Amino acid sequence: MMSDSKKIFYHLPGLFEFYELYSLFLPLYRNHPEYFYDWCEIGSVYGAPHDCLWGGGRVGYGEADPDKVASLMSEYGISSRLTFSNSLLGEDELSDIKCNRLCSLFEKNGGILNGVIITSDLLLDYIKKNYPGFYLVSSTTKVITDPEGLKKELDREEFSFVVPDFRLNKEFEMLDALTDPQKAKVEFLCNECCYFGCTERRKCYENVSRKSLGEPCEDHVCMSPDAKRGYRFSDAMKNPGFIGIDDIRDTYLKMGFTNFKIEGRSLGSAVILEFLLYYMTRPEYQLKVREEIYLDSMLDLF
Repeated sequence: MMSDSKKIFYHLPGLFEFYELYSLFLPLYRNHPEYFYDWCEIGSVYGAPHDCLWGGGRVGYGEADPDKVASLMSEYGISSRLTFSNSLLGEDELSDIKCNRLCSLFEKNGGILNGVIITSDLLLDYIKKNYPGFYLVSSTTKVITDPEGLKKELDREEFSFVVPDFRLNKEFEMLDALTDPQKAKVEFLCNECCYFGCTERRKCYENVSRKSLGEPCEDHVCMSPDAKRGYRFSDAMKNPGFIGIDDIRDTYLKMGFTNFKIEGRSLGSAVILEFLLYYMTRPEYQLKVREEIYLDSMLDLF
């Protein structure tokens, strides 16, 4: 599915967080292919439930029933990715009942190859040993900003995909010099809104990891000049690391890159819908798709 060099694959946020949205969007995606660009597909949907010990990256708010989520993804043949990017796990946390049940549920779900997004090498070894049916993704929470560090990570056989820090997105000379096998594993984070000059990104992610473990800690204070504005897609589009659809088609695809991650697990359904419209939906059908979703009384969009 993800090896077709003529198409790009989006990895979408909110496996558990936006179950209701995807339960409405995926039927449109399947039944009305004319609404969507024919050069892109959904590569996966990623996320983690609330109170997930192994969770990281963003504080999880997903409350959808895991069995329903697994059933939905299986019905539409879409890969699920469990976001288990907690960087501070110890041996004691590996026996967590909830996380192990999720692994058992999603490892073999209707014959679809599912994945796990990982930061901790301790968890990586545990997943490989106990749930070998998953493919593994190296998380952007590792904050890989060094080109040599990226190459080293791409050469690790354990990982099918590697998500570098968004500040490497426009390092075209370095990216173009990667080998074809390395390029096939790169997964770019497209729509990051964080301050491009941030020096505390790793601390921010570690703060989320501590919260997931239930450790008492103060909130991380973001030092971005625009932190009070929160996430705005219009601001993300001005970020030096932003990757838009023209960039994808005219630059990255021609260079041999096919995998692109959309962030947004901590945002609202209305914002996620705007991502789906912008990245996947033909302009002449965007209003129609928006109306189909907005007018469904089952979904709370805000």
